[in-house]
Amino acid sequence: MRKIITTTFVTLDGVMQAPGGPKEDTSGGFAYGGWQTGFPHDEKLGAILGGFFSIPFELLLGKTTYDIFAGFWPTATTDLEVASPFNKTKKYVVSHESFEPSWNNSVCITGDVVAQIKKLKEEDGPDLWVWGSGNLIQTLLENHLVDRMHLWTHPLTLGQGKKLFAEGTRAESFKLVDSKIGETGLIFATYEPAGKVKTGNVGA
Repeated sequence: MRKIITTTFVTLDGVMQAPGGPKEDTSGGFAYGGWQTGFPHDEKLGAILGGFFSIPFELLLGKTTYDIFAGFWPTATTDLEVASPFNKTKKYVVSHESFEPSWNNSVCITGDVVAQIKKLKEEDGPDLWVWGSGNLIQTLLENHLVDRMHLWTHPLTLGQGKKLFAEGTRAESFKLVDSKIGETGLIFATYEPAGKVKTGNVGA
Protein backbone atom coordinates (compact mmCIF):
# COMPACT_ATOMS: atom_id res chain seq x y z
CA MET A 1 0.00 0.00 0.00
CA ARG A 2 1.40 3.38 -0.91
CA LYS A 3 1.53 6.26 1.56
CA ILE A 4 -0.03 9.70 1.58
CA ILE A 5 2.61 12.26 2.57
CA THR A 6 1.84 15.93 3.17
CA THR A 7 4.31 18.79 2.88
CA THR A 8 3.18 22.05 4.46
CA PHE A 9 4.77 25.43 5.05
CA VAL A 10 3.30 26.90 8.25
CA THR A 11 3.73 29.81 10.66
CA LEU A 12 4.10 29.44 14.43
CA ASP A 13 0.35 30.00 14.79
CA GLY A 14 -0.40 27.31 12.21
CA VAL A 15 -1.27 29.44 9.17
CA MET A 16 -0.58 27.71 5.85
CA GLN A 17 -2.33 30.12 3.46
CA ALA A 18 -0.43 31.60 0.51
CA PRO A 19 3.19 31.20 1.63
CA GLY A 20 4.58 31.72 -1.86
CA GLY A 21 3.20 35.02 -3.14
CA PRO A 22 0.76 37.93 -2.64
CA LYS A 23 -1.73 36.68 -5.24
CA GLU A 24 -1.51 32.98 -4.41
CA ASP A 25 -4.67 32.91 -2.27
CA THR A 26 -6.35 36.14 -1.10
CA SER A 27 -9.59 34.48 0.03
CA GLY A 28 -10.98 35.80 3.30
CA GLY A 29 -9.15 39.07 2.74
CA PHE A 30 -5.80 37.46 3.51
CA ALA A 31 -3.18 40.21 3.33
CA TYR A 32 0.09 38.37 4.01
CA GLY A 33 0.60 36.31 0.86
CA GLY A 34 4.26 35.50 0.34
CA TRP A 35 5.11 35.40 4.05
CA GLN A 36 7.67 32.66 3.38
CA THR A 37 9.94 35.10 1.50
CA GLY A 38 11.89 36.25 4.54
CA PHE A 39 13.10 32.75 5.38
CA PRO A 40 15.20 31.32 2.53
CA HIS A 41 16.34 27.73 2.82
CA ASP A 42 20.00 27.28 3.73
CA GLU A 43 22.09 24.48 2.21
CA LYS A 44 20.93 21.92 4.77
CA LEU A 45 17.20 22.53 4.36
CA GLY A 46 17.55 23.06 0.63
CA ALA A 47 19.06 19.60 0.32
CA ILE A 48 16.07 18.10 2.16
CA LEU A 49 13.59 19.83 -0.12
CA GLY A 50 15.59 18.95 -3.21
CA GLY A 51 15.66 15.32 -2.14
CA PHE A 52 11.87 15.19 -2.33
CA PHE A 53 12.08 15.54 -6.10
CA SER A 54 14.71 12.86 -6.61
CA ILE A 55 12.37 9.97 -5.75
CA PRO A 56 9.25 8.75 -7.58
CA PHE A 57 5.96 10.32 -6.45
CA GLU A 58 2.51 11.23 -7.68
CA LEU A 59 0.59 14.33 -6.63
CA LEU A 60 -2.69 14.45 -4.72
CA LEU A 61 -3.93 18.05 -4.68
CA GLY A 62 -6.93 20.13 -3.72
CA LYS A 63 -8.50 22.19 -6.49
CA THR A 64 -7.17 25.56 -5.28
CA THR A 65 -3.58 24.37 -5.04
CA TYR A 66 -3.94 22.56 -8.36
CA ASP A 67 -5.06 25.77 -10.08
CA ILE A 68 -2.07 27.64 -8.62
CA PHE A 69 0.36 24.94 -9.71
CA ALA A 70 -1.23 24.49 -13.14
CA GLY A 71 -0.92 28.21 -13.76
CA PHE A 72 2.80 28.23 -13.04
CA TRP A 73 4.72 24.96 -13.38
CA PRO A 74 3.86 23.99 -16.99
CA THR A 75 5.61 27.12 -18.32
CA ALA A 76 8.20 27.58 -15.56
CA THR A 77 11.68 28.53 -16.76
CA THR A 78 13.28 28.43 -13.31
CA ASP A 79 13.28 25.80 -10.53
CA LEU A 80 13.37 23.09 -13.19
CA GLU A 81 14.32 20.48 -10.58
CA VAL A 82 10.76 21.00 -9.31
CA ALA A 83 8.99 21.82 -12.55
CA SER A 84 10.20 18.75 -14.43
CA PRO A 85 8.95 16.07 -11.98
CA PHE A 86 5.75 18.02 -11.29
CA ASN A 87 4.97 18.25 -14.99
CA LYS A 88 5.78 14.61 -15.73
CA THR A 89 4.11 12.86 -12.82
CA LYS A 90 0.47 11.88 -12.52
CA LYS A 91 -1.72 14.37 -10.67
CA TYR A 92 -4.97 13.57 -8.85
CA VAL A 93 -7.15 16.63 -8.19
CA VAL A 94 -9.87 16.54 -5.53
CA SER A 95 -12.73 18.87 -6.47
CA HIS A 96 -16.29 19.52 -5.31
CA GLU A 97 -17.35 19.63 -8.96
CA SER A 98 -16.13 17.68 -11.95
CA PHE A 99 -13.90 19.57 -14.39
CA GLU A 100 -11.53 18.86 -17.27
CA PRO A 101 -7.94 19.40 -16.02
CA SER A 102 -5.71 21.44 -18.29
CA TRP A 103 -2.37 20.26 -16.86
CA ASN A 104 -1.10 17.15 -18.59
CA ASN A 105 -1.46 13.77 -16.87
CA SER A 106 -4.11 15.07 -14.44
CA VAL A 107 -7.22 13.26 -13.21
CA CYS A 108 -10.21 14.82 -11.43
CA ILE A 109 -11.54 13.10 -8.29
CA THR A 110 -15.04 14.10 -7.21
CA GLY A 111 -18.08 12.53 -5.54
CA ASP A 112 -17.12 10.08 -2.78
CA VAL A 113 -13.53 11.30 -2.62
CA VAL A 114 -12.68 9.39 0.57
CA ALA A 115 -13.54 6.05 -1.03
CA GLN A 116 -11.59 6.95 -4.16
CA ILE A 117 -8.53 8.05 -2.20
CA LYS A 118 -8.61 4.82 -0.18
CA LYS A 119 -8.66 2.92 -3.47
CA LEU A 120 -5.70 4.95 -4.75
CA LYS A 121 -3.71 4.05 -1.63
CA GLU A 122 -4.28 0.36 -2.30
CA GLU A 123 -3.01 0.54 -5.88
CA ASP A 124 0.57 -0.17 -6.88
CA GLY A 125 2.56 2.97 -7.54
CA PRO A 126 4.69 5.66 -5.90
CA ASP A 127 3.59 7.47 -2.77
CA LEU A 128 1.01 10.25 -3.08
CA TRP A 129 2.39 13.67 -2.14
CA VAL A 130 0.11 16.47 -0.96
CA TRP A 131 1.44 20.03 -1.21
CA GLY A 132 -0.62 22.87 0.24
CA SER A 133 -4.25 21.81 -0.23
CA GLY A 134 -5.53 22.86 3.19
CA ASN A 135 -9.13 21.69 2.73
CA LEU A 136 -8.00 18.34 1.37
CA ILE A 137 -5.68 17.82 4.33
CA GLN A 138 -8.64 18.33 6.71
CA THR A 139 -10.49 15.52 4.92
CA LEU A 140 -7.44 13.26 4.99
CA LEU A 141 -6.84 13.84 8.71
CA GLU A 142 -10.49 13.33 9.56
CA ASN A 143 -10.43 9.94 7.85
CA HIS A 144 -6.99 8.87 9.12
CA LEU A 145 -5.52 8.80 5.62
CA VAL A 146 -2.28 10.70 6.30
CA ASP A 147 0.76 8.46 6.76
CA ARG A 148 3.44 11.12 7.15
CA MET A 149 3.54 14.91 7.56
CA HIS A 150 6.48 17.15 6.65
CA LEU A 151 6.08 20.51 8.44
CA TRP A 152 8.24 23.53 7.66
CA THR A 153 7.55 25.86 10.60
CA HIS A 154 8.57 29.49 10.07
CA PRO A 155 9.29 31.79 13.05
CA LEU A 156 6.49 34.31 12.61
CA THR A 157 2.82 34.71 13.47
CA LEU A 158 0.08 36.19 11.30
CA GLY A 159 -3.08 36.03 13.40
CA GLN A 160 -5.26 35.29 10.38
CA GLY A 161 -5.49 32.87 7.48
CA LYS A 162 -6.26 29.24 6.78
CA LYS A 163 -4.71 26.89 9.32
CA LEU A 164 -3.25 23.43 8.92
CA PHE A 165 -5.06 22.05 11.96
CA ALA A 166 -8.41 23.75 11.57
CA GLU A 167 -11.59 23.45 13.59
CA GLY A 168 -12.74 19.85 13.63
CA THR A 169 -9.26 18.32 13.81
CA ARG A 170 -9.39 14.94 15.51
CA ALA A 171 -7.48 14.15 18.68
CA GLU A 172 -4.46 12.08 17.67
CA SER A 173 -0.88 11.48 18.78
CA PHE A 174 2.09 11.82 16.44
CA LYS A 175 5.69 10.65 16.68
CA LEU A 176 8.63 12.74 15.48
CA VAL A 177 10.76 10.79 12.99
CA ASP A 178 13.08 13.54 11.73
CA SER A 179 13.90 17.19 12.42
CA LYS A 180 16.34 19.87 11.33
CA ILE A 181 16.76 23.57 12.20
CA GLY A 182 17.79 26.07 9.54
CA GLU A 183 19.96 29.15 9.94
CA THR A 184 16.93 31.50 9.85
CA GLY A 185 15.12 29.60 12.60
CA LEU A 186 12.97 27.62 10.19
CA ILE A 187 12.24 24.16 11.62
CA PHE A 188 11.75 21.11 9.43
CA ALA A 189 10.03 18.21 11.16
CA THR A 190 8.51 14.93 9.99
CA TYR A 191 5.71 13.28 11.93
CA GLU A 192 3.81 10.01 11.63
CA PRO A 193 0.52 9.06 13.34
CA ALA A 194 1.03 7.30 16.67
CA GLY A 195 -2.49 6.37 17.77
CA LYS A 196 -4.85 7.74 20.38
CA VAL A 197 -4.08 10.56 22.78
CA LYS A 198 -3.16 9.32 26.24
CA THR A 199 -4.54 11.24 29.23
CA GLY A 200 -3.98 11.05 32.94
CA ASN A 201 -2.23 12.77 35.82
CA VAL A 202 1.21 14.07 34.89
CA GLY A 203 3.89 12.54 37.13
CA ALA A 204 1.51 10.05 38.69
